[in-house]
Amino acid sequence: MMQLTEHKPGNYHAVRSASSSQIVIDDQRFSTSLIVGARLLETGWPVQDLADLTETTIAPLLEHQPELVVLGCGEQGRFPSADIQRLFFKRGIGLECMSLTAACRTFNVLMSENRRAIAGLILKPTEQDPT
Repeated sequence: MMQLTEHKPGNYHAVRSASSSQIVIDDQRFSTSLIVGARLLETGWPVQDLADLTETTIAPLLEHQPELVVLGCGEQGRFPSADIQRLFFKRGIGLECMSLTAACRTFNVLMSENRRAIAGLILKPTEQDPT
């Protein structure tokens, strides 16, 4: 797990560490995809891969009308479908797609700059032992 911060943030959430299956925000550990903003934390986001992004699943990202959405998924940056990207463009919301850990670092920087940004952090479900 990559450590991302060493100090307590200001009046906003901060990602403390991240891996493909777990994220620590402030002092809370999460193992499912989530949406995070300065004072926003929505857990249980029903997205496990970019293919799960639909008009319905991105609605929580758009409803807060941020200037920028940082989308983090996997170990390499990938982009959602052109149709999904167009939904952000039509609303004048910037979309940055990158690896999960890069998205977490970028989110922390944006928060320290008091930007109106939110992050959609997509975690892969962990494999369950079949026994």
